[in-house]
Parts: sequence; structure tokens; C-alpha cells
Amino acid sequence: MVNLTRIYTKTGDDGTTSLGDMSRTSKNDPRLEAYATVDEANSSIGVVLALGDISEDIRALLVRIQNDLFDVGADLCTPVTDAPAFEPLRVLESQITYLEEQIDRYNKELAQLRSFVLPSGTGAASLLHVARTVTRRAERCTWAAIHAFGGGVNPITAKYLNRLSDLLFVLARYANKEIGDQLWVPGANR
Repeated sequence: MVNLTRIYTKTGDDGTTSLGDMSRTSKNDPRLEAYATVDEANSSIGVVLALGDISEDIRALLVRIQNDLFDVGADLCTPVTDAPAFEPLRVLESQITYLEEQIDRYNKELAQLRSFVLPSGTGAASLLHVARTVTRRAERCTWAAIHAFGGGVNPITAKYLNRLSDLLFVLARYANKEIGDQLWVPGANR
């Protein structure tokens, strides 16, 4: 369990922050950008939970995902090393498999897509689309960190974020199930 006794530490006032292994790095570090954007994605899911009219099964799924996103952040902030002093928290393939199972579960109830979906519809669907796009950005930031640090960043984190954005897309479509998707019509306004 994490115990937070002080909210401000003043240790970041010089433009640096601590990673999970207690090493210091610049606040411009791509790893920090990655896990900060994961935090933003998590917060956007919190907005879905607060404002979206969603079923209890989707609510439970999103709360589980929020917890997993803290795991992703913990993984991203702890450099991958050969002999860590303490066993770090790492994202597992089983967490990705779970997302894939949920994608299949909800997608099988949806009509086949014939075009790209406009990010709109119900309030819940629109909020889920925002969470999806923030998650995609978190994935891109994670790939930037992976490329910058090679084997020092766990690539499974990016894979998790990729599947999560797919799931959020499916859940947005599911939230529009009763009213249908608003589809892109190429060149409609020429």
C-alpha cells in the first residue's frame, strides 16, 4: 500500500522528478510524459464514470481499467533493469487478454461498421470517445519513451494502451447502440 503523508515535497521545484526506482530525471523525460498522459487518460475515464449514463457492468469494467492504468503508470515510471533492488510492478499479458475479451464481448452486440464513426451520439459515447483519443495519445507518448530508452521501458505498456483505446471505441459504439452510430460520409459537404 502507498502512504502519502505529504502532498507537496518541493523536490520538483528544480524541474526534476523521481522515477519509481528513486532516480531523478527531467520533467521533460519521455517516460514522465508517457505516464502523465496515462494519468490524463485515467482522469478522462473518471469523467465518463461521473457524467456518463452507463450500465453497472460497464461501470465496473471502467473502474477495473482505472486501477490497471495506475499499474501502467507505475510500470512506465520504473526503469526496466536486469537486477532491480525491488520487484517492480509490471503490466502483464493477462491484463491485455482481459481487454481483448471485453472488446469481443461488447463488439459482438454491435452492427458491422460500414464507415468511420463520428465521435458523437449519447453523452456517454462522446465522453468515451474523448477517453479513447487521450488513451491513443498516451500510447504514442509511451512509444516515444520506448524508442528513447530502448529496453528500459516495458513495451507491454504500449500494447495495453492500444487495446484499451480499441475497447473504449467499442464501448462508445455500445453506448450508441439504441440510437446508432453517426457515420462519416466522405465528401458529403463538397
